[in-house]
Amino acid sequence: MTKTQAVIIGGGATGAGILRDLSMRGVKAVLLEQRDLAHGTSSRFHGLLHSGGRYVVKDPESAAECVAENRILRKIAGQCVEDTEGFFVRLPEDDAAFEQQWLAACRALGLPVAPLAPQEAVRLEPNLTPRIAAAYRVPDAAIDGFRLCWQNAAAAARHGGEVLTYTEAIGIERDGGKVTGVTVRDALSGETRTIPCDLVINAAGSWVGKVAALAGADVHVKPDRGTLVAFNHRFTSRIINRLRPPSDGDIFVPHGSVTILGTTSVAADRPDDTAPRSDEVLKLLRIGQELFTNLADYRILRAFAGTRPLYSAAEGRAASRNFAVIDHRAEGIDGLITVVGGKLTTYRLMAEKAADLACERLGIDAPCRTAGEPLVADPAPGLLAMAKKYFPAGGAELAAARLGDAFGAVVRRLEDDPADRALICECELVTLAEIKEIAARATTHGLSDIRRRTRLGMGTCQGAFCGFRSVAAVCDAGLADKGAAELLRDFLEERWSGIRPVLWGKQLREEELLRGIYGASLNIDGAMHDEGI
Repeated sequence: MTKTQAVIIGGGATGAGILRDLSMRGVKAVLLEQRDLAHGTSSRFHGLLHSGGRYVVKDPESAAECVAENRILRKIAGQCVEDTEGFFVRLPEDDAAFEQQWLAACRALGLPVAPLAPQEAVRLEPNLTPRIAAAYRVPDAAIDGFRLCWQNAAAAARHGGEVLTYTEAIGIERDGGKVTGVTVRDALSGETRTIPCDLVINAAGSWVGKVAALAGADVHVKPDRGTLVAFNHRFTSRIINRLRPPSDGDIFVPHGSVTILGTTSVAADRPDDTAPRSDEVLKLLRIGQELFTNLADYRILRAFAGTRPLYSAAEGRAASRNFAVIDHRAEGIDGLITVVGGKLTTYRLMAEKAADLACERLGIDAPCRTAGEPLVADPAPGLLAMAKKYFPAGGAELAAARLGDAFGAVVRRLEDDPADRALICECELVTLAEIKEIAARATTHGLSDIRRRTRLGMGTCQGAFCGFRSVAAVCDAGLADKGAAELLRDFLEERWSGIRPVLWGKQLREEELLRGIYGASLNIDGAMHDEGI
């Protein structure tokens, strides 16, 4: 590969944000991700666009960053953000003194907070417990991490940025103390090669310590695992925060037709410790029932977990949610920068600070423009009107938001071929045209990659009906690089990882249906073969 100026390692929101920032400044940059974009922490969180209210007391610097970045992301990433607003709710057993401390901290930071009578809070959110002692409105919002990463990548591509997924960094090459390139391994073929560069930016989240070690640097990161629960109901229209010091199970975030309850905080042994556990789910449910007493009536879709890259001497919730940009020149490694810590709400600011340092090291004088330009343009009215001819009610707007720059190509497919108008996923209103368009991209290697771009299989049936339909569509179009059975098994195994910890009640019945379809009718495990069973 020809030499590039900067290689960014890590395809989460921060890495994708750095790629966009550098590309907009005219820097030739390549982003490496060991799996698919948003495979790590940027999709394994509750989806809260922080107002700052959660951290105003214990971490005011981080809260102040959230206040500012919340406003910016609403402007530049509107297709990724749902303006739900949020409530902070105190129950009688919660410390009233903390409420006053919290209010004073909000005023000090300029965070808009409006008091709300408890009966009005229950009128607006009827499923909330009537035991509310105090309630306040804040400008929280919901944000889609999948969309955010891909839209940053698409914005970077318009300025020459390049993304290489399923590409793992296995070495950082040096000539003396100067970084000269990155050796990578193709995660699918196993082939290795070296990408020559002037600078490496380590934005690998919970993996930053591992990446830094490739160059002989030492970054102390403590992965902290958080488990979350997704319900098959949107039983709150607003984000509901428990008004007390941040703790387990104290936040509910609505996303589309679902609600997410989070989160736990447990020290993790490794960055990929992302297997949710039933005992953690049960703990979250017990705590969550204090805010929503009928929580047990709602069907659980799945559980999932991610690791936070905490960069602090403290552990768990005591650790700051602030971030750091580290120049390893002080360690004798010229050309390596690490950005670590923070949260998704501050990803753009983290990217700006890392890009500022990178440009300084490269001798490039160009300002950051990421706070003023949208990630993607809103679809033209004519294009949206055309799309509405082919999508179910509301489906065109959903597709435009999740597809970003790819929306126009999908609409052209819908117009040109009536067969592509078939609805493959009823839960998320995903058409055959979308699946074909994303499957044809060089970054797509399986159904889960398509899922992260389209939300295929993320709705009520968790892939029971759209799984085999989408495999058939991909294989019929000649877009698969695996056999149909392998594609299906990979897709179903990924869905199973989130279903297994919540396998009771309504979800157990749903899983039995899925097992009947794939295990019995389709014989996905090949158990029956010639026995005539």
